[in-house]
Amino acid sequence: MDTLFIAGAWRPARDSGTRTIHCPADGSEVVTVAEATADDARDAVAAARAAFDRGPWPSTPAPERAALLRRVADRLVAERDEVARLESLDTGKRFVESQIDVDDIESVFRHFADVAAADAGRVVDTGMPDVSSRVVHEPVGVCSLITPWNYPLLQTSWKVAPCLAAGNTFVLKPSELTPSTAIWLMRALAEEGLPDGVANLVLGAGATAGAPLVDDAGVDLVSFTGGLQTGRAIMATAAATVKRVALELGGKNPNVVFADADLPAAIDNALTAVFLDSGQVCSAGARLIVEASVHDQVVDTLVERARDIRLGGPFDDEAETGPLISEAHRSKVERYVADALEDGAELRCGGARPEGAAYDAGFYYLPTILDHCATDMRCVQEESFGPVLTVETFEGADRDAAEDAAISLANDTIYGLAGAVWSENAGRAERVASRLRHGTIWINDYHPYVAGAEWGGFKQSGIGRELGLTGLEEYREPKHVWHNTRPAPAGWFADRRRDSAGGTDQ
Repeated sequence: MDTLFIAGAWRPARDSGTRTIHCPADGSEVVTVAEATADDARDAVAAARAAFDRGPWPSTPAPERAALLRRVADRLVAERDEVARLESLDTGKRFVESQIDVDDIESVFRHFADVAAADAGRVVDTGMPDVSSRVVHEPVGVCSLITPWNYPLLQTSWKVAPCLAAGNTFVLKPSELTPSTAIWLMRALAEEGLPDGVANLVLGAGATAGAPLVDDAGVDLVSFTGGLQTGRAIMATAAATVKRVALELGGKNPNVVFADADLPAAIDNALTAVFLDSGQVCSAGARLIVEASVHDQVVDTLVERARDIRLGGPFDDEAETGPLISEAHRSKVERYVADALEDGAELRCGGARPEGAAYDAGFYYLPTILDHCATDMRCVQEESFGPVLTVETFEGADRDAAEDAAISLANDTIYGLAGAVWSENAGRAERVASRLRHGTIWINDYHPYVAGAEWGGFKQSGIGRELGLTGLEEYREPKHVWHNTRPAPAGWFADRRRDSAGGTDQ
């Protein structure tokens, strides 16, 4: 099975190993792909290294690199439904969601094409008429890009587009569960003229195919999106060769609702915040923090509506959300809910697999709401990465006390990726937003983003940023070039060489 892409050629794994991908919605077979060995991964690093050190891409003018990114964006428009279909089959998510994802991916490629083409460095004023001082940006080198299964091509685009825009070469390792759109992207890049060896693809499990992408001395940067434990291990391994690392490690994201919020809007968005894609979203608003005076109104309505959410496969027009990615992941979510109940949380709805033959072959789990939670519970502090909402309440004797209580709860987490605040009082909303220690804050909204704004987290949600202007900087090295146009002796040290007459030159 020739699905590894190394040095511009498609090839099988060295040991001919394969993996069959099944759709999590119904268990149907999607595709069989090569399962890379560690040696395959090292071959890919060597190819990327050679392409960077001896190939044309790093010195290709930025407008030409930008033009290639725009051609990929054009292909995404032309092949939108096919790419969305591949994404939905691998992940089980609704086809309409995957179509929206493809639109977002297109915008990411266009954004980084625009940013890269527009940047020419800067001139530094030295105050010296005979000196030219400028700061230029050069590519980091060989980049290992390791991406997750929940938004496979979208998360890949957040890395590949700026990586290429900056002039780097890379090895991409997508999740072993969702390889199809990564294969599509490699074909698109090659067909659009990317030189051999610039883009390389290895497929397989992290322990085998991913580890060499972190410890190989030929790699200059590792960009990883995934779980906290794996992120910590990557940091530790990368330290041995002082690699640059960029990490997005998820979050436990607070959604704060004050009593003066537009409650119908807050409630509706709270459902989207946590149950979109069955909660398999790093920025999911899985912690509802609601003012005590409106707790019953908010939570009772959420429970009523959550019970009516329709589950189904990617191409079920009646479905509103889909399955979890795997049986192992569903079992993890089930243990998470069981532990929460043991810790004293109250199950208001869900907490089980849906009944019916339509769900038997897939990995479905009902939208779940856990009420009367406290910050010391594991269900509040740890990610479920599933359709599980925890509810906490706050109150205060006056305005400041209420705000302080809400902020204290919202910041009581080792993570800091995203959060939201709901209030019709603009001053309160801005005050609270300014004190929340999270990388993205929505006010009276949840989940939207644009490619032009940075994305990333505080605290243990990660290091670095994707998207925006900073997303390109992750893949570039600044270099200061000082050019003295009228060189002369510095004269710091006396010249005591003897001349031919026995004297010294002064």
